[in-house]
Amino acid sequence: MNVFDIIGPVMVGPSSSHTAGAARIGRIAGKLFGAKIDTVLLQFFGSFADTYKGHGTDRAIVGGLLGFAPDDARIKNSLELAKEAGLRVEIEKVELRDSHPNTAVITMRNAASGQSLSVAGSSIGGGNIVITRIGDLAVEIKGEYHTLAILHRDVSGMVAKVTSLLAQNGINLARMFLSRSRRGGEALMIIETDEKPGQATIQNLVELDGILNVRYIEPV
Repeated sequence: MNVFDIIGPVMVGPSSSHTAGAARIGRIAGKLFGAKIDTVLLQFFGSFADTYKGHGTDRAIVGGLLGFAPDDARIKNSLELAKEAGLRVEIEKVELRDSHPNTAVITMRNAASGQSLSVAGSSIGGGNIVITRIGDLAVEIKGEYHTLAILHRDVSGMVAKVTSLLAQNGINLARMFLSRSRRGGEALMIIETDEKPGQATIQNLVELDGILNVRYIEPV
């Protein structure tokens, strides 16, 4: 346990789980989408669904989507700022089987490209979070490290290609999570690293044969 665990995160209140954690979930979701968001559907489960208005969970997630840190005072006005930016926000309560009670599913869309992405995340206490799903793929992202989300074809040798390239660029791996929809289909590598991968490293990853998409997420 460290001092952060005892005193909690620096944040705009009132709740570390319902506000700070929610802002972190939103910020990671926005980075994973990687494009302008025209419409977002926020689906709240459990205590998020019961108390989101009073605790500002909706404002926190939207603030995160707009790129605000958990201690950014603009979170209080994020719904108004989102409207000014042309971002339409929809909210509904849902029932999710076997989910943490502080769970949100964020579905983002860009009208021009037709791009859409659904991200599920839970706020697990003290401002700590875990992203549990990207699209249809189960993942685990806690936002504590520099993180690469690498979508690729599920073929032999992809992990070796990626990890070798990172090693050549002096990037030390802290943790890795692998997920796939089916054998031979699309797969996702979540790689957490000690060092920040530079833009050149990310571009080298994009250019690897079999890589479909790369997103970088800074620690939140």
